[in-house]
Amino acid sequence: MLSVFIPQRLNYNGAQIESLWAYKKFGIKGDSIVGFIGGCNIPFDKMVDEEDKRHKSKIYSRLMLHFIIEHFETDLERAILRQRLFACIVKDSFMSFPRTGESRLKRIGDDLYDGACKLSISIATVRPVSTKIHFGINIDSRGTPVKTKGLKDYQIEPRPFGLEVIRRYIAEMDGIKQARYKTNWVR
Repeated sequence: MLSVFIPQRLNYNGAQIESLWAYKKFGIKGDSIVGFIGGCNIPFDKMVDEEDKRHKSKIYSRLMLHFIIEHFETDLERAILRQRLFACIVKDSFMSFPRTGESRLKRIGDDLYDGACKLSISIATVRPVSTKIHFGINIDSRGTPVKTKGLKDYQIEPRPFGLEVIRRYIAEMDGIKQARYKTNWVR
């Protein structure tokens, strides 16, 4: 699995969830995870979640740590399972970073919360040639349309945190493949 952390600021607007985005923008061909830092403002025509559209939910953050994951298969259920695994990996990574104060971080579905404060947004979808996952975690929680917390609230630097999350996800995907390779059938 290929990975890159984009050094320049890049805002998320929903276009990054299109098939082959990492290849078109950065020449990354194959299963991949791309990390970057930037704002988030998703117009309704780019929203994938029909509930958000129905409720006219505004999805906005001044600054987030974003991850775009692409796997070249078209099984939506598998993508959702990977999305939830990714949320667990982010939570585990979060809990391993030194910070001030104790949090009550919990995962509900594909999102992370600290008490009533939401830390993340996420979507998994299927495209004609691949499945895509977007996972964003707030860095700056000011001005969001719902009560949130961000990495700044825990004094966590986004880039090293993002690199650790990417490392852990790739290790998990590789571990799954290795488990497949060593398992024999039951007679």
